[in-house]
Amino acid sequence: MLSIINVCKTYLMADESIPVLKGINLEVSQGEILSIVGPSGAGKSTLLHIMGGLDTPTKGKVLFLDRDIFNKNDLEKYRNMTIGFIFQFHHLMPEFTALENVMMPALVNRLPQRQTREKAWQMLNDVGLANRLNHMPAQLSGGEQQRVAIARALINEPDLILADEPTGNLDSHTGMGVFQILEDIVQKGNRTMVIVTHNEKLSERADRVVRLIDGMVDTS
Repeated sequence: MLSIINVCKTYLMADESIPVLKGINLEVSQGEILSIVGPSGAGKSTLLHIMGGLDTPTKGKVLFLDRDIFNKNDLEKYRNMTIGFIFQFHHLMPEFTALENVMMPALVNRLPQRQTREKAWQMLNDVGLANRLNHMPAQLSGGEQQRVAIARALINEPDLILADEPTGNLDSHTGMGVFQILEDIVQKGNRTMVIVTHNEKLSERADRVVRLIDGMVDTS
């Protein structure tokens, strides 16, 4: 489904070049949950952002269904319709309700408002928040806010979910509950998920674990 081919990423800081990814080769299969683990600074989030088209590689290619995602004619559509992003910080818009936050990506893609509202309600119902539709983010717990973020990420029915420490700000019990929701959604919809996490219990539940060390895949 997704092919990472000899991907390198180097950042230029003043007069210094900082290599973060050093030739990553990785295949992600349809329907799998892949966990990327490794120490801080190993390049996990950078790799995830490149997979999602949020950052560009210095060298190498990212192919989705054999098409280069960085083709300028396809990149915006790829980010908006193929990928669902879930981050450690939920980034909900504080002035909008839970329902309105979930509706936003579909409205951006010009889905009719009535259809979008019905779909957003269903997404919130699926993550157990049917009774929180009109609550503002400040009125929700951390776990509830993250579930709103999950619903928002999934409203456009993405094929690939990219999750960067999605439970990092939650206690262990709440975090496992949030991951269970993600796991159920992936399996129910035959979606694919790549998750970056420091949580060993979560990574153990993935179908496959890839470890990054110093910007390279650990093959030991």
